[in-house]
Amino acid sequence: MKRAMQRFLSLGVAIVLSFTMLTGCGNSNDAKGESSEEPAAASDGVKIGVLVQDVSGEEALGFRAYYEDYVEKQYDVTFTYTEELTDAASEKSAIEKFASQGYQAVISFSSNDRALQIETCEENKIYYVVAAGNLDEDQYEKYKTYEYFVGQVGPSMDTEYQAGVEMGKYFADKGIKTVAVYGAFIPNPMHVYRVAGVLSGLGLSYGGATEEADVVGQIFADQSLDLSKITGDIQVVSYLQGYGDTTTDEINAAIQANPEAFISVGMATTFFTQQLNAAGIEFSDIDSFTNGNGEAIKSGKLVYLAGKYSSSVGPAFALVMNAVNGNVIRDAEGNAISVSQNYLVATDEESFDKYYVTDNGDNPIYNKETLDTIIGDSVTSEDIIKLAESK
Repeated sequence: MKRAMQRFLSLGVAIVLSFTMLTGCGNSNDAKGESSEEPAAASDGVKIGVLVQDVSGEEALGFRAYYEDYVEKQYDVTFTYTEELTDAASEKSAIEKFASQGYQAVISFSSNDRALQIETCEENKIYYVVAAGNLDEDQYEKYKTYEYFVGQVGPSMDTEYQAGVEMGKYFADKGIKTVAVYGAFIPNPMHVYRVAGVLSGLGLSYGGATEEADVVGQIFADQSLDLSKITGDIQVVSYLQGYGDTTTDEINAAIQANPEAFISVGMATTFFTQQLNAAGIEFSDIDSFTNGNGEAIKSGKLVYLAGKYSSSVGPAFALVMNAVNGNVIRDAEGNAISVSQNYLVATDEESFDKYYVTDNGDNPIYNKETLDTIIGDSVTSEDIIKLAESK
């Protein structure tokens, strides 16, 4: 497969990394390129390692800015981000390195193998939380009583599926007859469920199946989307998958197939906005409310964004902060906290600004005043769940 797009994306990632990251795990102040004249985080403060699979997407950068530019200024805490983690082995190695350097907690935005992440944190006695996502039901049932697994805050797999359904239905209701689909990181579970939902929302069957579990199972088995298995009134004329292997030729071929819409389950706004705008093709994404996505929806062809606001990862931070300070929060049955957050949807500038402006700047939705209500010795599972579900 040609690598033109991969080389372009690698350059983009390198540029981001040159400003934001160290090789391996290091101090977050160094990672942000701050002057040595500015004080680093106190050595006795809380040190949290962050596992990242995506280092350049709008959503990932928004979450990072909230932690490093806001939360670090409000609490005696240091966040250290990994480089892009591409497999389970690199996730395990990063956790072990954090543990060896005295880090007390890990926040995970990486999903190559979260089961192994939990087991590695358990072995190394370092607290662990899944942020901006959920384990699948079987995994949660297996690990919910592990001592160092403190919880998960983010969309459940059913929520991911429903987000795809609503996005597909949006275009079906517009009467489109042809569509291209970008599947992003299949077999990443959240993306598999989103793609399955998109097919349902478009009124399509896959391998003769229409039920969520059956479609999801087939996509997992195929490790992709087989266009020959799709039947229905709307034609999927092109399918792309994975940002590292998506070439210039592939996106051009998708555009030349003349789809009436380009439906993405993640990161189209990062990689394809310019090409889709130039081609005049309306597109959608499941991402986040960031400045870049705001420009795409205000002056580009982005017409549907299902997203999370950047400070939505506040409760995940609260869970590990409580644990480090001696308050490991459990639900009434003694299990790690599990909260499913819903997506917010913008279809125009007004609806986008409703969420972005509210969360942007020095007073995010999860500001210090709000976080302080869920960080402390007396905080309970009910406090965390009630607040997270209300926002």
